[in-house]
Amino acid sequence: MTVTDLARLLDGAIVGPADACGREVRGGYASDLLSDVMANAQDGDAWITMQRHVNTVAVAQLKNLAAIVIVNGRQPEAEMAARAAEHGVAVVTTPLPAFDAAGRLHTAGLRGRRAS
Repeated sequence: MTVTDLARLLDGAIVGPADACGREVRGGYASDLLSDVMANAQDGDAWITMQRHVNTVAVAQLKNLAAIVIVNGRQPEAEMAARAAEHGVAVVTTPLPAFDAAGRLHTAGLRGRRAS
């Protein structure tokens, strides 16, 4: 599944850079706690969160995540959107709540992955 496929599945919109849309999504992680994501998300995961500030981009870069998925119809802050574009981090917004977004991705075959 690509970031574009993920956005369609979540009735979402891609806010981040177009060159990140074809990136492969290999798993998923849902959390609003940045330290939890840093400790547990895996390379290539889509990160489901309600966080929309610039620090989320730094965490996504650190963990080499495929995309940040912002739920509940929230939009990224301007600084977040600019930093994501600058660093090639895909940002997807969806009107869905986190539970429903995770459910759709799971039904489509994406799974959470544990750190080794």
